[in-house]
Amino acid sequence: MPYKHISILLISLCFMKQSESQGFLRAEGERIVNEKGENVLLRGIGLGGWMLQEGYMLHVNKESQQYRMRQRIEDLVGMAEAAEFYDAWLSYNTTRSDMDSLHAWGFNSVRLPMHYNLFTLPVDKEPVAGQNTWLQKGFALTDSLIGWCKANGMYVILDLHASPGGQGNDLNISDRDPSKPSLWQSEANRKKTIALWRKLAERYAGESTVAGYDLLNEPNWGFEDTLKDRNGLSEQKNIPLKQLLVDITTSIREVDKKHIIIIEGNGWGNNYRGMLGPWDNNMVLSFHKYWNKNDQQSIQHILNYRNEYHVPVWLGETGENSNTWFTEAIHLFETNNIGWSWWPLKKLGNNNPLQIPSNPDYDSLTDYWNGKSNKAPNAENAYHGLMELALHSKTENNIVHNDVVDAMIRQPFSHTAIPFRSNIISAKTMLEVTDYDLGANGVAYFDRDTANYRLSTGKESTGNLGRVYRNDGVDIYPVAGAAGHFYVGHIENDEWLQYTIQIPEGGKYKLAITGSADGNDGVISFYDDGNPIGQKIPVPSTGGKENWKTIAVINVPLSKGIHHLRLYAVKGGFNLSSVLFSKM
Repeated sequence: MPYKHISILLISLCFMKQSESQGFLRAEGERIVNEKGENVLLRGIGLGGWMLQEGYMLHVNKESQQYRMRQRIEDLVGMAEAAEFYDAWLSYNTTRSDMDSLHAWGFNSVRLPMHYNLFTLPVDKEPVAGQNTWLQKGFALTDSLIGWCKANGMYVILDLHASPGGQGNDLNISDRDPSKPSLWQSEANRKKTIALWRKLAERYAGESTVAGYDLLNEPNWGFEDTLKDRNGLSEQKNIPLKQLLVDITTSIREVDKKHIIIIEGNGWGNNYRGMLGPWDNNMVLSFHKYWNKNDQQSIQHILNYRNEYHVPVWLGETGENSNTWFTEAIHLFETNNIGWSWWPLKKLGNNNPLQIPSNPDYDSLTDYWNGKSNKAPNAENAYHGLMELALHSKTENNIVHNDVVDAMIRQPFSHTAIPFRSNIISAKTMLEVTDYDLGANGVAYFDRDTANYRLSTGKESTGNLGRVYRNDGVDIYPVAGAAGHFYVGHIENDEWLQYTIQIPEGGKYKLAITGSADGNDGVISFYDDGNPIGQKIPVPSTGGKENWKTIAVINVPLSKGIHHLRLYAVKGGFNLSSVLFSKM
């Protein structure tokens, strides 16, 4: 027997042993339970951007479906080079290291957004019409992910994110080409979707690491009114959607009796009109939640379904907001025994646990695509930028946002602050103002604008207006001309920042605060463990927001041990960069 086959066999036997210990999940009344009947609360994250690239994750704002991005890459660098980039992306973007990190942080599941074209050909590319050519790439990637999760005792939810033809008018989500028949306009696409799920179910029927099958991500299609209700928000019957999900379920159950069936409503997952009650005794209702308030009313519709139909519910996708919003949402979900899956694990952007760094050559490419530059980059530079981006997508090269992880895992049920850095103060120590403590708004810091609730308030917001370094409400911006350095800006009245510091040697210290201000109206105060140490100090004008100067100096005794220092803006209108501690 060849060595590689021995290795595969040994891995398979190991998987089987671990699978037995993990156990299948199932729906039981209004709960998801394990084989012992114990309640299981899924704390997960979606692997968006791996098998399916949505343009916004790559800073592409125009014609940002994956197929269009690939076409433009091919036009610029060549088909072979484009294929090399996509092979590298699939190899690097998600690896065992990602699952090891998620497990270490406290997550117990991942949701895998699958693009059908990694598993089978498009209907118009099939050599024989009506037949299905199966591609091994997608199955091999999925096998690897399941193995990595199994090794960490985590669950995998398989999610058909891009169906044959595409399932909605939000084109990027499913990589849909509007010039071709959609899933709803083609019987061939419909049959291929059903066949794909049967193939997946056959392969993973005995695999308990797979928690369930999320049959169709965010369908958004107006069946009754294709013009005014393009995304199906007002759809009353959802007949084609329900029928497809029923047919997929029937096909799955012919080969797999155990796995949970997860369904999503129309209108990006929440419009269940005409679709209930459940047609299977092992079914879970998924809903998606973005940019609205995190109060009981915001989830009452899904709780009503749970209560009426005695079926579990699961928050299959949410995120793309600030840490404050994340903490509020997770507290709300878990208080109501709703498991969740965040979106996404990584992208070019800071409001996720991992951030993929960009590079100058890739930035030139996206500037051209987005219309910021009229000059197309040359093929060599574009190829270099793409390959570097693929390499940077690897976990080891990502930027880790511990503040996001802390907001999701610890903060929902903790009202304490912990240090962002160790902050051991020696004879001369520079403390970066952006390194304030980890914790909720009002605990580690206070900011007036902390999250995006635009669907509830009608007001667009972002939390961190600078959108760099951290994802709290605090507004952080890059220091011009100083790569890797940041400052806190847009400081408003009564906002404050807290720092847990360690003083190894007690004594008198001078604190020199570096900042900037256009005017001279700002006022700052300092507190040490709630005790005032510098009160209502005027902040002088420095002649501009990037003209950094010492704006305040205080001399204070600091005893040996742990201190909690707060910088308080009595009156805002200035920026802060650093605090220099000097032992006197």
